[in-house]
Amino acid sequence: MLPISLPGADGVWHNLHLAPGAWAGDTAEAPTALAVQHGQITWMGGAQALPAAFAGLPRFDGRGALTTPGLVDCHTHLVYGGQRANEFAMRLAGASYEEVAKAGGGIVSSVKATRAASEDDLYAQAAPRLKQLLNDGVCAIEIKSGYGLSLAHERKQLRVARRLGLDHGVTVRTTFLGAHALPPEYAGRSQDYIDLVCHEMLPALAAEGLVDAVDVFCERIAFSLAETEQVFKAAQALGLPVKLHAEQLSDMGGSALAARYGALSCDHIEHLSEEGIAAMRAAGTVAVLLPGAYYTLRDTHVPPIAALRTAGVPMAVSTDHNPGTSPALSLLLMANMACTLFRLTVQEALAGITTHAARALGLQDTHGALAMGRPANFVLWDVAEPAELVYWLGQQPGRTVVRQGRVALDTLGVVPQ
Repeated sequence: MLPISLPGADGVWHNLHLAPGAWAGDTAEAPTALAVQHGQITWMGGAQALPAAFAGLPRFDGRGALTTPGLVDCHTHLVYGGQRANEFAMRLAGASYEEVAKAGGGIVSSVKATRAASEDDLYAQAAPRLKQLLNDGVCAIEIKSGYGLSLAHERKQLRVARRLGLDHGVTVRTTFLGAHALPPEYAGRSQDYIDLVCHEMLPALAAEGLVDAVDVFCERIAFSLAETEQVFKAAQALGLPVKLHAEQLSDMGGSALAARYGALSCDHIEHLSEEGIAAMRAAGTVAVLLPGAYYTLRDTHVPPIAALRTAGVPMAVSTDHNPGTSPALSLLLMANMACTLFRLTVQEALAGITTHAARALGLQDTHGALAMGRPANFVLWDVAEPAELVYWLGQQPGRTVVRQGRVALDTLGVVPQ
């Protein structure tokens, strides 16, 4: 939970303007008030219908502020050592993703820096990045490993991710991405490394309670379909859900494979095929759009948005924060980019950073929408209409962030002093 020194959110929050799609349930009319008790939403409805049992609770006047669920950043690599600004310069000079990797850059560069850093060093580097995302209204976040590529260093990353969640009062879902790249010491021995991932690293980290899901980078510069399936089988044996970095640079058929294992999400998916879309729809797998990486890599192959929309595959949007291809620290900016680059509607973008993003983490019953019985995670915004949340570039509107039942930020001055 958040530090007890922060104001509690228990009370009646009224005079709210809930964004379309912000609430779950059968309520035909948008609620204008909600009650929070013991950090949970215990009632929602019109202020005039407030039950007598809540009449004595403290009052928080939202003054008509647009209200959304807490935002969910469902794909990040937040914990790592160093940075890779030099690779940004290389790409500007014409180097491709593959050429950067072959020159010793890419994921392996971050592996070297992450291995050299202590757990406390990694925490100190990641905490300010997390704070920026939290100030953007994020109330749940996924943090992947994948820059350690050995048991000790993957453990180090995941331990830091857990610490960040506890210290900052935010829901953190940890994802084991040991199959992110081939570590230098395993050059030419990918099967040996996959054996290590499946039989040693994953079982040990799962036993320590450090893994909520398992991911693989399935791509021609990373791991094959056959290697990916080995990792999925190992995850399945441990009862862990899977995700996949899929179809970013080419159509490997990874999405269809992931769907067969009931994947929570397939992420990137610029080269996703019709077969992959059909498989994802049947499995209920979320398509996670990562416009930050698309932009940074100056990609021109747009994900098949229209086909996903027609098929009814839910589309989430995330920062993909990482040091090499998406050094993004604003989920609202990613929502804007999803609209401008991928042609999402405002409603699709907002669902993409709330409802669908929560589903991509398996958190659909607790996050991404407001409902009675759920933890109090919501944001009040000083804007006139939902479109403003994805319209402004670089401006953070006034906001009051309630996270895990406490008021984590209040630039609107809603909390009485």
